Amino acid sequence: MGYEARCTFRIGDDVSRGTAVLEHQDLIFRGPTRVAIPLKTISSAVADDGALTVRFGRTTAVFDLGAVASRWADRITNPRSRLDKLGVKPGLTAMVIGERHADLLRELKTRGARIVRTAPADGSDLIFYGASKRDMLDRLGEVKRSLKPNGALWVIRPKGSAAITESEVMAAGKNVGLVDVKVVSFSDTHTAEKFVIPRRDR
Repeated sequence: MGYEARCTFRIGDDVSRGTAVLEHQDLIFRGPTRVAIPLKTISSAVADDGALTVRFGRTTAVFDLGAVASRWADRITNPRSRLDKLGVKPGLTAMVIGERHADLLRELKTRGARIVRTAPADGSDLIFYGASKRDMLDRLGEVKRSLKPNGALWVIRPKGSAAITESEVMAAGKNVGLVDVKVVSFSDTHTAEKFVIPRRDR
């Protein structure tokens, strides 16, 4: 995501050096001790002269991040929606296949995406493929044929499931000539991996 930086971390009277990581749900400091601050508990995030000050509950923590502090503050106070992370824009053609997620369908309609059951002749801009077990990955070659040359295929799988793992999804995409370019947290229970057709093959 690009939100990782070495920094000095201050909380109360404790000062230490380590690495700050801004994830989907948490702001984390990894150093002599590990601190994880859920984003939903942060009441304010302010950047000033390279320092990011966050308040959560009755506690204040300061991350001396330098030039990126303002970008981190903006990300915390104005979080991107799931559709933003998935690259959904009004007017794009989207297919939702495999195991469906009703909430995703509702969001796509609200965003103004054009949901289709079969791909147009020139392919679909976005394909969301819900896969809960490894044998569903056998369809990726077929699914790829419904994708526009510059489109994106998202494989949505359960987090931490032995029935289908990240490495299996990555290998299946590679086997049908796709390149994995991004991973996002789709929900509390699911992860989404993004695949595209390599530029040389478009």
